[in-house]
Amino acid sequence: MENIRSILNSFSPITLDEMDGIKLMNRTDTKYVFPQQQLPQLLEELRDDYKILDVNGQRISRYESLYFDTENLDLYHRHHRGKTNRHKVRYRKYVESDLNFFEIKFKSNKGRTIKSRVKQEEILHDIRDKAEQLLHKKTPLQSSDLKPMFWVHYSRITLVNKHAPERVTVDTDLYYEKDGATRHMNDLVIAEVKQDRAGRSPFAKLMKKEHIRSGSVSKYCFGVLSFFKDIKQNNFKYNLRNINKVLYGTSASA
Repeated sequence: MENIRSILNSFSPITLDEMDGIKLMNRTDTKYVFPQQQLPQLLEELRDDYKILDVNGQRISRYESLYFDTENLDLYHRHHRGKTNRHKVRYRKYVESDLNFFEIKFKSNKGRTIKSRVKQEEILHDIRDKAEQLLHKKTPLQSSDLKPMFWVHYSRITLVNKHAPERVTVDTDLYYEKDGATRHMNDLVIAEVKQDRAGRSPFAKLMKKEHIRSGSVSKYCFGVLSFFKDIKQNNFKYNLRNINKVLYGTSASA
C-alpha cells in the first residue's frame, strides 16, 4: 500500500469543493475487477489523464455503508432478476470528511444510475425523519419493511478526468460485517467508471489494453451472496467466476 500511496502523491489534486461540478448523481456506470497487485502499474499509466481527490491531505478515503433490504431480500432478488427501475438503500459514512448520508440509488430502464441523498448527523439502524421522507419521495418502499442487513467497509481512491465529466472510483481493502462475522476481500479491486454519458474514457481504454473486461456484481449483492449461502445466484455466475478468479485463482461459486 505504501507503493500505491507514493504513486498517488504524484497525481495533481482536486478538492471536494472543486469536484462539486462533477458529482454525476445521474450517470452511466461501468465496473471492472482485477487483483490489487496490478493497481500500481495501472495508476502509473493514468496519471496524465486524471486528478485525484484529496480530502484533508488524504488521497485514500475510508467508506462505511450500512445496507437495508426487506426480510425476504426483495431488493437483492430484483437486481438478480435483471429488473430495471430498482433501488439500493443505505446509510454511508465518509470517514475522512466526517460526513454521514442516507442514500438511495435508482437504476432506471434507460441504464442510468440516479443517486439521491440527505445528510445525517449519525448512521441509524432504522429509517426515519428526513431519511424516511426521502425514501417515500423517491421509492415505493415503506421504511417499516426495511431492516439493516450488513456493513460494507472499503478504502476508495477517486480519480477525476482532466478533460471530460468523468470520475473513476477504485475500491480496495473491501470487507463485510454482519452480526460479528466478517468476510474479507483484500486482494480484490473494484473500479467503476462514472460518466454523464457513455463515451471515451482513458481508464476504459487502459482496461481494454490490459484485457480486463467490464462486469462485476455490486458490492451489496456480493455481500448478500457472502452471508446467505442458499440464495439464488445463477444470473451472477459469469461475474462471480471473474471475481473468484481474482480472489482465489479459481472459478468456484461464491
